[in-house]
Amino acid sequence: MLKALGLFARHGRFVLVAGLVAGVVLPNMAMTLRPWLSELVLLLLFLTAFRVGFPHVLDGLRHLHSSIGIVLFYQLALPLICIAIFAAFGLAQSPVAIALTLMLAAPSVTGSPNLAVMLGHPPDLPFRLLILGTLILPATIIPIFWLSPALGGLADASHAALRLCLAIASTISLAFVFRAFVRPKMRPDETRALDGLTTLTFAVVVVGLMSAVAPALAAEPWTLAGWMCVAFGANIGLQALAYLGLRHVGMREGAAPIALVAGNRNVALFLLASNATQTEEFLIFLGCYQFPMYLTPIMMRPFFGAK
Repeated sequence: MLKALGLFARHGRFVLVAGLVAGVVLPNMAMTLRPWLSELVLLLLFLTAFRVGFPHVLDGLRHLHSSIGIVLFYQLALPLICIAIFAAFGLAQSPVAIALTLMLAAPSVTGSPNLAVMLGHPPDLPFRLLILGTLILPATIIPIFWLSPALGGLADASHAALRLCLAIASTISLAFVFRAFVRPKMRPDETRALDGLTTLTFAVVVVGLMSAVAPALAAEPWTLAGWMCVAFGANIGLQALAYLGLRHVGMREGAAPIALVAGNRNVALFLLASNATQTEEFLIFLGCYQFPMYLTPIMMRPFFGAK
C-alpha cells in the first residue's frame, strides 16, 4: 500500500490531470460529491496539517518576519485593490468582482508545497505562506467582507470570520493531536505515501468542485468559456506577474515558489463561510479555476524552471 501511494505522489501531475478529466466526463459523480465539498476541503486541510506536524509549524513560524508582508499583500492588499477597481466602474457587485475578490482573499491552496516540488523547487516557502495565510485568514477577511458591497457588512464579516476560525482551528488541532499520538516520527516512505494520499484526495475534490462545469458546457458553452478565461487570466496571470516582479527587484531565490502562491489560492475554503459562494456563477468559476491550478505543474514548469 505504501509503495502504491508513493507512485501516486511520484506521478502527481498526471493524477491531478486525471481528476480534471473525471470532473468533466463524470458529471453524475461530480453532482454526488457537490454536497460534501466543505467536508472534503477540510479533509485536505487535515491531511496537510497531519503531514506537517506541530513542531514543523513552530519552526516555520520562526520565519514570520520574512513571510507576513507577502501574506498581507496577497490576502489583504490585493483584494482591497480589486474591490476599489470594480467599484470605480460600478461593478463591485458583479459575479466576476465577487469571484476575483474571494480568490484574492483566500490563502495558498493546501497543495502548494506539493506543486512547488512538482515544479522542481523546495516546498519550504509555500509551506510557510500556506500555514501563516490560513492562520490569519479569519482576521484578514473582516475588512474585505466589510468593504465589499456584495459580501455584506460588519456582521456578515464577523460571522464569516468566526465560522472559518472554528472550522480551521478545530481541523488543524485535531490533525496535530492525531499526528502526535499516531506518527510522531514518520519514515520517508510513509511521508511519500501520505503525499500520494493527499494527491488522490485532491483528484477526488476537483471532481466535486467541477460539478457546475459539465452542465454549463452543455447549456451555456460561451458563458463557460468566459469564466475559463477569467480563471486562467487570474491564476496564470498572477503567477507570471509575481514572478517577473520578484525577479525585477532582485529576488531570484524563492521567486518561483512565492509566485506560485500568488495565483493558486484555496478559494474553496469560502464555501464554509460565505453565501456568495452558493451561486451558480461562483460554482462555475470555482470549477474553471481548477484547470489552471491543476495544470500549473505542467504549464508553469518552462516559465519557472527548476531551482
